[in-house]
Amino acid sequence: MPTDKKIAGVHCVPVLSSGNLIMVWDREEQGLTTIGGRIEGNESLDEALDREVMEEAGLVLDRERIPFACWYWESTDTYTVWFLVKVHKFVQMPGGYEKTGYVIMNFETAIQMIMRLEGSGQRVEIIRRAGILSGQLDEKSNNVM
Repeated sequence: MPTDKKIAGVHCVPVLSSGNLIMVWDREEQGLTTIGGRIEGNESLDEALDREVMEEAGLVLDRERIPFACWYWESTDTYTVWFLVKVHKFVQMPGGYEKTGYVIMNFETAIQMIMRLEGSGQRVEIIRRAGILSGQLDEKSNNVM
């Protein structure tokens, strides 16, 4: 976890017991994205992540959260941290937020879809790292294990 600058955002790659991951569709960006957002007020990282996954996908996460990536935002001088997490359960997704629903797929498909929508970049690398860490992708390729 970074300690030299403030952590202002949290995101996650939620994984089901089947090994598939969940991403959400962002109506403004018109793309698939990891679940998360800004930390509000005095929220802890866990509280912010729990709120974001409820708002964006109607998920309750397991308590174990593995930080695996961070991104420094020069414009705000802060970090966003990504966690690999297991899904505990699904609940009713609240309406009125910027995400319009979730998509369940394997890691290889997620990478292919993101590359088709936006090309290679940070989001592809985040999903690739999460897939390797979860044991769902081979480290030398994007092939599902």
